[in-house]
Amino acid sequence: MALSSRAKQPYFGFKGKWLTFWITLACATDMTLFGYDQGVFSGVVISKDYLDTHNLNGPENTSTLSIITSIYTIGCFLGAITAFYIGETIGRKKTVLVGTAIMTVGAILQTSSFSVPHIIVARVVTGIGNGINTATAPVWQTETSKVHNRGKLVMLEMGLNIFGFSLSNWVNYGMSFVGGSIGWRLPLALQLAFCIVLFSTIPWLPESPRWLLAHDRETEASMILADLEDKPIDDPYVVAEREEIIYGIEYERQNAINWGDLLRGRTKGGTKTIRRLALGAGTQAMQQFGGINIMSYYLPTVLIESVKLDDSMARLIAACASVAYLFASLAAAPLVEKLGRRIMMMVSTAIQLLCFLLVTVLLHFSEKPDYPYQVETAKASVVWFFIYYMGFGLGMLGIPWLYPTEINSLPMRTKGAAVATMTNWITNFVVVEITPIGIQKLGWKFYIIWVITNALFLPIIWLFYPETANRTLEDLDAFYRDNPPLVLHRDRDSTSVRRPERFIQAQGRDIEEAAHNLRRRGSILVHDAADKSEKSLSD
Repeated sequence: MALSSRAKQPYFGFKGKWLTFWITLACATDMTLFGYDQGVFSGVVISKDYLDTHNLNGPENTSTLSIITSIYTIGCFLGAITAFYIGETIGRKKTVLVGTAIMTVGAILQTSSFSVPHIIVARVVTGIGNGINTATAPVWQTETSKVHNRGKLVMLEMGLNIFGFSLSNWVNYGMSFVGGSIGWRLPLALQLAFCIVLFSTIPWLPESPRWLLAHDRETEASMILADLEDKPIDDPYVVAEREEIIYGIEYERQNAINWGDLLRGRTKGGTKTIRRLALGAGTQAMQQFGGINIMSYYLPTVLIESVKLDDSMARLIAACASVAYLFASLAAAPLVEKLGRRIMMMVSTAIQLLCFLLVTVLLHFSEKPDYPYQVETAKASVVWFFIYYMGFGLGMLGIPWLYPTEINSLPMRTKGAAVATMTNWITNFVVVEITPIGIQKLGWKFYIIWVITNALFLPIIWLFYPETANRTLEDLDAFYRDNPPLVLHRDRDSTSVRRPERFIQAQGRDIEEAAHNLRRRGSILVHDAADKSEKSLSD
């Protein structure tokens, strides 16, 4: 009877932390699928049966292999553009469902592939679905989370993204002993398991209340805000939160820049739209040009070509490295609100810089003619591939997916996340496309590129990126309305991990005002009822 009653309630009766848990589960499943998708092809491209089936054996086919691997990121780029157009129109939930449906078709096409054109189409279709989802799920999570755990939840999702990546590496390693067609088709088919979970959870979960308010669906939004807080719909905190969101929406509408003016550089003061778009997209560009997808897509290839390991050992080391990567990414979740986005991005980038520097030096000696310790120095570089993964997982893995959803204003949030995701995929394409050719043509010199890029990113983060930890999304809108400096490393409110006092005071005043208005409304209703009662008695 109790179960039947719960089934009839919105969201099966879940409220507060439990409702947030289920939204997080759906978003985390989406990001786990993303991670699995990134890792699974690293084992496929070195599978003998896959290479034989698609006639891709031999060094003369390196360029074709690069295109097949990297074309997926073009699909993701197209998916992010699609999310850019439909995400604000149909809402966060429906957009993720559309992306999941497309990924389902893509997974089936990849699993059944028998030719190069077939696998290219399959990779593009899968990429489109993934691009839609990765541009939307973090926004949905951010807009339904409380301020104190928003960063933690998105970082946890990125940790589960690496769980998916690690899982794909271990599946690839295990299936390498099976061989044959099943050895690469089954890992590709397992993508469908994640799609089933998404189709089972998303339809009954709530839409983003911020999206609903932006589309004048105030009653529905108020109910969802109350359910997420597990408070009555007329609670002063819920009322104040709703009014603060509405104020931010109206201010943005009055000061927003249309895309035509934006592309022409015609801007006006008030919301700092271009700066916020550039900061969000910049985190994704730094993530990719930090060199992560040399590892994600090609670590077994790197270990075979640069370190001279055999196929089985390369797969095993890639799988073990993914476990270290997973633990580092999970450790980042509780740290992101304590240390803040700026510090974690800088620490992560500094570790990446050190690792690429040492890998470059070690591989230089391993390729030096007549050097007596070539094998030993090549194997020593493996340690720094492990540490690179851990450093990346601590900051530059998750924050570039979190930051664009925080830094952009509400009407620009879907578009801002989509622009950031498009930036991710187009830069991802560049890295994935050039890596096999770079390793083949340049050898150890290829890794110098990533030493330089990571060295450049450190001062950029320090000088230009404001802290977003422990701020509400409406705090950040207020921050940009006050015209903060462009170079902000000396501005305390811009860099402090603690929530600035002025935002705490402003929220306190809003809650007080909401409570006062509710009391006043209640006294008016009581007075009106008394008047009606007196009139009734006199009649």
